Amino acid sequence: MALKHNIADIRINYSKQALTEESVSSNALDQFQSWLEEAIQAQADEATAMVLSTVNDEGKPSARVVLLKGVSETGLLFYTNYSSRKGQELAQNPYAALTFFWPVLERQVRIEGVVVKVAPQLSDEYYHSRPKGSQIGAWASPQSQEIESRELLEERDKQFTEQFAALDEIPRPEHWGGYELQPERVEFWQGRPNRLHDRIVFELLDNSNWQIKRLAP
Repeated sequence: MALKHNIADIRINYSKQALTEESVSSNALDQFQSWLEEAIQAQADEATAMVLSTVNDEGKPSARVVLLKGVSETGLLFYTNYSSRKGQELAQNPYAALTFFWPVLERQVRIEGVVVKVAPQLSDEYYHSRPKGSQIGAWASPQSQEIESRELLEERDKQFTEQFAALDEIPRPEHWGGYELQPERVEFWQGRPNRLHDRIVFELLDNSNWQIKRLAP
């Protein structure tokens, strides 16, 4: 079936804001938090949604949208099933990329770095802050594995709901927890007129100092 629209003609001439070397923070994570806060204040749809891109041991990439759940002094936090496809790929190759896009602000952020598992205590804390149904879902779903039907998934959910019904606190599954992506390269993109966009990139020199450069759009 052919598309009804000529997608080659779809374009937006961005013009809301500018981005300069003088206006950014000297620290990439501080600058990211500033932009994230502005996206939340602007009521950007799913402001914490990010594309997580991973690569397996054959060099083949895969990507999916996950939710940012925290920003520390060293990186960005997200949680998932360690046995999922992304978990397996991170075990094979512990480097990944994150992409945020906030159309309402005409902004994009690209983040690359090493990924490490967070401390079990931190995973426990976040897990127990989730709704009970989400906690049970972490037990019920064999994430990324082939299943016979939707009914099987719902039956597993029912079984674990009954299993944990008498407990005041549902234990966190060992296969579920958090990761922190520790940035080594962060690019901030601000849409500008006529495709002459602003691109400012931060590259980590050591544990705390960043080199800031402007890139051609």
